[in-house]
Amino acid sequence: MRVATLAPEFVESFPSTLEPGVLYVSIEFTTCAHLCACGCGEEVFTPLSPAQWSFAFNGRDISMRPSIGNWTLPCQSHYIIERGRVTWSYQFTKEQIAANRARDRRALRTRDEPEAAHEASEAAISQEQENKRTNRFWTRMWSHIWGG
Repeated sequence: MRVATLAPEFVESFPSTLEPGVLYVSIEFTTCAHLCACGCGEEVFTPLSPAQWSFAFNGRDISMRPSIGNWTLPCQSHYIIERGRVTWSYQFTKEQIAANRARDRRALRTRDEPEAAHEASEAAISQEQENKRTNRFWTRMWSHIWGG
């Protein structure tokens, strides 16, 4: 049976059996879980990260972004969780699903790029400092040899 609302339950780890109508939130594992809102009984896990899902808790209800698209499940349900209410959305085409997955893969790849760029920048600065030291050494050597 479809559910119209999902009530938040903050947990350290997920129970072995998820209850319908409950959105489990594990801060420790940065993941949410619930049974599919369509009532098919499938478990839905949503990893929390800037490149995946995020949630807002107002002290009573949870909203999740982006929408929940269960493209790998037989039901392929698609819904939005806003202030604990489930709002049904349109069915994606195969092309939209493929485009969405490609965008998700890019977001996951690039989420680590700022750190990699920072490390590359630090390496470049370190190399530049080493080059300056080497240049100073050779400048001093040439000055000593040529009396400059």
